[in-house]
Amino acid sequence: MPFPNTHPALARALKAQGYEEPTAVQSAILEAPRGADLLVSAQTGSGKTVAFGLAAASELLGEAPAFGAPAAPLALVIAPTRELALQVSRELEWLYAPANALMVTCVGGMDARREQRLLSAGCHLVVGTPGRLRDHLERGNLDLSAVRVVVLDEADEMLDLGFREDLEEILDGTPAERRTFLFSATLPREIVALARRYQRDAVRIDTVRRDEPHGDIEYKAMRIAPNELEQAVVNVLRYFDAPGALIFCATREAVRHLYGSLRERGFQAVQLSGELSQKERTDALQALRDGHARACVATDVAARGLDLPALDLVIHAELPQNKQALLHRSGRTGRAGRKGVSILLVPYTRQRKAEQLLASAQIAAVWSPPPMADEIRARDQQRLLESPMLQEAPSDEDLALGRRLLLGTDPEVVAAALVRLHRSRLPEPEDIFDDGRGDGRGDARGNEPPAGPRPMRERRPYGAEYGAEEQGTGAWFRMPIGRADKADPKWLIPLICRRGHVTKKDIGEIRIFPRETKFEILPGAEARFREALGKSAGGDPPIEAAGQPGPRQAPPHKGAPPPRKPGAGYGAPARKNRS
Repeated sequence: MPFPNTHPALARALKAQGYEEPTAVQSAILEAPRGADLLVSAQTGSGKTVAFGLAAASELLGEAPAFGAPAAPLALVIAPTRELALQVSRELEWLYAPANALMVTCVGGMDARREQRLLSAGCHLVVGTPGRLRDHLERGNLDLSAVRVVVLDEADEMLDLGFREDLEEILDGTPAERRTFLFSATLPREIVALARRYQRDAVRIDTVRRDEPHGDIEYKAMRIAPNELEQAVVNVLRYFDAPGALIFCATREAVRHLYGSLRERGFQAVQLSGELSQKERTDALQALRDGHARACVATDVAARGLDLPALDLVIHAELPQNKQALLHRSGRTGRAGRKGVSILLVPYTRQRKAEQLLASAQIAAVWSPPPMADEIRARDQQRLLESPMLQEAPSDEDLALGRRLLLGTDPEVVAAALVRLHRSRLPEPEDIFDDGRGDGRGDARGNEPPAGPRPMRERRPYGAEYGAEEQGTGAWFRMPIGRADKADPKWLIPLICRRGHVTKKDIGEIRIFPRETKFEILPGAEARFREALGKSAGGDPPIEAAGQPGPRQAPPHKGAPPPRKPGAGYGAPARKNRS
């Protein structure tokens, strides 16, 4: 038997599902001492639901071929979110189906009265979220007196979401002689304290390699202009053309905005956030599973623990807060032996933060600009030429229609029409800023760097083309973006216009220094600019009032000796001689 110590009914379920060999975490859990409590760290997508389902069978079924009449539940599984609880319930349903198990799922957003009726009728297993389970317990709907096994899935996330009191009340209501499985990606002090209080001599199982990131995930970091986030997401989706992509934002508002932007451009996208109803969330996930949607925009909490098929691409539209969030987000792809790509979109102003984040997670990402429009169009052409449709044997009906199309029509015209039809179904790529910087390791799409030196890019004097005739007449502002952050008027001007509700003609001189940029807003737009800044306080990058910079330093004539005390950079005033 490929799965050791497996109950015969569950072995039949595994065979029906095509399971042949256990994963690392499944082997480790099945080989643990019978009856022992378990404290488990496992890679996301490693098959832990099946693992604890198999391990619990010895307590739930013993030597019996199947469950008896349903009564008070024998097993309780607690998960942090509705989606994860429903997902766990689906897995356990097929696993325990040959044993005639009756299961009830209790999650927020569902009909609590229906759950009450099902609990009253009796069951064998209950899966739920902490808040809803506590509510049923306090109302007398949930009887935990017969529970033999308790599973806490994603325990660290449940504590992060503030469910400590709920968990403690639920666990205090279970028999002391129960068996407890605690799964947690990390082991902070709170988790260790929870394990000490509610587990007895727990066996520690760790199948996560701490010295290296997930081997099936390729990490890429793409430098972008701060005002071109949406355009970068569009181009990444278009370039990789993944059958399933998950895009992470930090807030519900950001999810709504990016979701609307993608739908407006013609992407088949759905959204997941805490403000959606349970039906809306369920429909969104089903659309992803069915292939009716190919991109999902979500917050961290909404996407926690999701197991989506064919999810090959994760995009961090906004940087995660810490390495745990980075690994959890990225772990939605590269599951069950599939390869995946995790892409961080890094504004120039956040590059240092991104580098620290990757270093803390021991991830060596490839840095590059985002895909350019020309690269995407070239990739589209290659995909069309390699399309399986051109290799499939046509049916007689298709051949007959093809011959009718060619009657009296040039074959090249027919082919061109098919190309136009193909392109019409694809959202247009965006023209975005390219910093022109390579790292000598190829770009983030896996291409080798071009041979020979990179052509020099034309430098232009900042401020010479923007309101130069009115210099000195407006109000000056600053933002902490400079030449070190690849500041360039090509993306600075759209950023200023968007943040301040002004147009290009309202911007006077722009002065770019090593670590900051100062710019002038002409008098006719100053009041409107200040009002818009007040309404968007806290934006990234921050913009604040500034004094007028000193006179521009003229570059020395060729052959002239360098200045004795050079300034901070091009455009900066000379330092005072303090000797």
